[in-house]
Amino acid sequence: VREIPLRYLVLETDCPYLSPEPFRGQRNSSLRLPLVIEAIAGLRGISPGEVEKATQENAERIFGRTFRNM
Repeated sequence: VREIPLRYLVLETDCPYLSPEPFRGQRNSSLRLPLVIEAIAGLRGISPGEVEKATQENAERIFGRTFRNM
């Protein structure tokens, strides 16, 4: 995550039984994506807003549609 350019990162919740801490062991949900965003931002030394903006733009580019903030 530190070395991959942000333009290649997308976020998803396809691991229903691999929730981020502190919810490990519970069913995963897209409501937990902010925790993933925070972790990525911390590893990269950037703001969570930068991660959110980049990953949303990437998803929109890949899937050819606009996604609202969740």
